[in-house]
Amino acid sequence: MLTAPRQAPPVVLTIAGSDSSGGAGIQADLKSFAALGAYGLSVIVALTAQSTRGVSGIWPVPVEFVNQQFDAVFTDIRIDAVKVGMLASAELAEAVAAQLDRLRAASSELPIVIDPVMVATSGSQLLADDAVAALRRILPRASLITPNLPEAAALLGTTVADDLDAMVEQARQLRALGAERVLLKGGHGTGEQSLDVLVEFDAEPVVLAAPRIATANTHGTGCSLSSAIAALRPQRDSWRAAVGEAKHWLTGAIARAGELQLGHGPGPVHHFYRNW
Repeated sequence: MLTAPRQAPPVVLTIAGSDSSGGAGIQADLKSFAALGAYGLSVIVALTAQSTRGVSGIWPVPVEFVNQQFDAVFTDIRIDAVKVGMLASAELAEAVAAQLDRLRAASSELPIVIDPVMVATSGSQLLADDAVAALRRILPRASLITPNLPEAAALLGTTVADDLDAMVEQARQLRALGAERVLLKGGHGTGEQSLDVLVEFDAEPVVLAAPRIATANTHGTGCSLSSAIAALRPQRDSWRAAVGEAKHWLTGAIARAGELQLGHGPGPVHHFYRNW
């Protein structure tokens, strides 16, 4: 009996920093890719000495070696989507911007998800002050950006949105900075529902709701959600479908995070709760 050949999984590149505790950054990205049926590649732009309790050190990778990593994967392996996370410094942000331009020149429709990581769940600063302006300049390369409420406020130079109307307005302002789409995440908000707002082009904003889960184990939620979207977009027919499914998956990963019993601070989400 003949069977149809199995389709190759999508290949997703993460450009981000390493988290030695395994809950965020490159490690969370690769786990998210694997959990959602994608093969992960990585370009590491910074190393962190990090636990669930906080970040005790950050070592930015030299730009020359970042570019060498990118050349190694770009010249050999197809890339179906990209996720960009922690960039650490203005110099690294500018280097990554140039590489994103190179990717887009090769494939103008390539999905690029940018998570503007600034602060870890523990409260540790992950982005140098002079890098915020450089991060703003990267936004026009994005198919989708995924800031949380404090990150959106920092990018816009304003106060944190405190209700749904303010979230919609800030999402629209962020899109005006050049990103094709904005997913403004409301996990730092209050209320029984965790509300995210998706703004695409001139379409009406879409509000995505999920139950707010009472847990301290939220380390890596932002990295994991943006990575999940990047993994799912090549497998789904729209950004709305990929975002909705990624949020549903992450809600389950947060709800089951306590099963991991890791660390003495905010623990990581359970990326493989469907598999283990």
